[in-house]
Amino acid sequence: MERISTDTAKPTVADIIRRYGRKYEKTNPLLPEQIKAIADINRCRTPELGGDVFECEDCGTKKNVYHSCCNRHCPICQGLKREQWLADRKAELLDARYFHQVFTLPHTLNPFILNNKKVMLDLLFQAVMEILTLFALDPQWRLKGELGVIAVLHTWSQTLIDHFHLHCLIPGGALSTDRKRWKNAGKKFLFRPESLAKAFRNRYLNLLDEAYRQGKLIFPGKTAEYRAPESFFAMTASLRGKKMDRLFQGDLCRAGAGPFIPRPLHPPGSHRQQQNSGRGKR
Repeated sequence: MERISTDTAKPTVADIIRRYGRKYEKTNPLLPEQIKAIADINRCRTPELGGDVFECEDCGTKKNVYHSCCNRHCPICQGLKREQWLADRKAELLDARYFHQVFTLPHTLNPFILNNKKVMLDLLFQAVMEILTLFALDPQWRLKGELGVIAVLHTWSQTLIDHFHLHCLIPGGALSTDRKRWKNAGKKFLFRPESLAKAFRNRYLNLLDEAYRQGKLIFPGKTAEYRAPESFFAMTASLRGKKMDRLFQGDLCRAGAGPFIPRPLHPPGSHRQQQNSGRGKR
C-alpha cells in the first residue's frame, strides 16, 4: 500500500521508497543492511511503529504522532543528530584560518571497496591521518607540531555513483609539541598539494598491499581474477602513477566572522566522521 506524503510539495525519500521500493528490491541485489534501511524508512512515522496521541486542552483536537524508525540512514531521523553534531563541531573551531582538503580514491578500486568496505575505508582514514601527522612534524613545512583534523567520509558523488573520498577540515596551524605555542601555517596552502597527494597515494597503496598479504581482503564475483598475487599487485602498481587527491583551500573560518562548517562536511546519517587531535582519535 502506497503512502505518499502530503505535508510538502516535494516527495521525501520515504515517499520514493514506498512507491518504488518493492520493485527496486526485486530487480537489484541488496545487502541485508540495505534491505533493513529500506524497510525501516518505509515504516518510519507510520502506524506500523506505533505512536502517541496528543489532545489540545482548549479545543479537544487530537493528533497522532507516530514513532520514528531511528535508522541511521533515514534523513528525517538523523536531522536532529546532524544539527547537534554541527553545533558541537562549531563550538570546537578555533578563531583561525581553515583549509578544506579532500582525499579521493580512484574508481578502479570501487569493486574492491564494495566487497571490503571496513578494511579499505579504515585504510583510507589511516593513510590520511598518518600523512597529515607526518607532514605537520616535518621541518620543511615550518609547523613541527600537532595537527587537528575533522574528517568526514563520503561514499558517493553528487550524481549518486560510488565515489569514495574523505573531506578534511584542518586548521591553518599546529600546536607545538610541548603544547605551549600555536604556529600559523602559510597563507596560500597548508602543505604543498603535489607532495601531499604523492605521499597519500603511496601510503594508501602500501597499506592496501599489506592488507592483501595478511589475507584481509576478499575477491568475490568480478574481482575473483585478482585473488592471484601477480594480478592484484599489478593493479595496485598501475595506480601509483594516478592522481588520488583533490585540494580545496581558503578562508573557511575567518577570524571574527563566526564559526563555519563547509557543506561537504555536514554529516548525513550514513556518513562516517572522525576527529584527530594529533595525539589520538576520538
